[in-house]
Amino acid sequence: MRFNRLDLNLLVALDALLTERSITKASERLNLSQSATSNALARLREYFDDELLVQVGRRMEPTPRAEGLRDAVRDVLVRVDATIAIQPEFDPSKSDRIFRIFVSDYTQMVFAPHLLALAHEERCAARFEFLPQVSHPQRSLERGEADLLIIPRGFLSPEHPEETLYSEEFVCVVWRHGSLAQGELSFERYLAAGHVVMQPQGGGGGDSFEAWFVKRYGVTRRVAVTSYGFSALPAMVVGTEFIATVHARLAHALQPALPIELRQPPLPITAMEQGLQWHKYRTQDPGLVWLRGLLRRAVARMDATPA
Repeated sequence: MRFNRLDLNLLVALDALLTERSITKASERLNLSQSATSNALARLREYFDDELLVQVGRRMEPTPRAEGLRDAVRDVLVRVDATIAIQPEFDPSKSDRIFRIFVSDYTQMVFAPHLLALAHEERCAARFEFLPQVSHPQRSLERGEADLLIIPRGFLSPEHPEETLYSEEFVCVVWRHGSLAQGELSFERYLAAGHVVMQPQGGGGGDSFEAWFVKRYGVTRRVAVTSYGFSALPAMVVGTEFIATVHARLAHALQPALPIELRQPPLPITAMEQGLQWHKYRTQDPGLVWLRGLLRRAVARMDATPA
């Protein structure tokens, strides 16, 4: 199919080339030979009158023209996939679909088990792929690399539909045999202690807890340890005089397995609103409509489960 002299199949090849920046990897992604992919790149270069990708060392780098095309091409392909290629009905017991969900390790530990248990009860044949937490998760949604984001609402994009799944409180975790477990955990002791914190890979896409803390109190915590995940934080305070400020559900889940004590934070911390977001083109996607309903039921099951 052609539009304004452009073979629209070449857009799929361009998207793969701009994503992989390698003819070999793009060929594997497209299930084409390397010669066919090279030919597609040559035709694209001729059409756009631009090199699009140039060899720099072992990697191909996009030209400014290609950078300008990247998001527009991906947007077209996501729209086609969401409005034309999508199946009109969804039967979870017969589907071979893969649902890709962007979540943190905290969400996988405290929430995902309830979701998977419900899917099992419905004899769901679809598969779930949980993607790791990185900075700017909305880019994965925009590019169609994730079906859903389950992250704090402050990190969600204003460009797409979203809703609140549930709220989460925070607690302080300290080593049971350390001095911080003895007596009151005052604000002064909290501020003087070393802190074990989670830092997303690549920075962050919104206000972190540290930024919120500085904004509210005008001081900084003394960060002693950083980790790329939440679930390891409670274990890292064992044998130390460190504090980890973590999600209450996560702390309660790990407390039976670790020599730790939980304390209320000596400062008012606003509850986190865990948000759910999907691409605006996929609001009526029957599979995602089913999955969003399943997620809401999983929240009800989680809330009904004793801590």
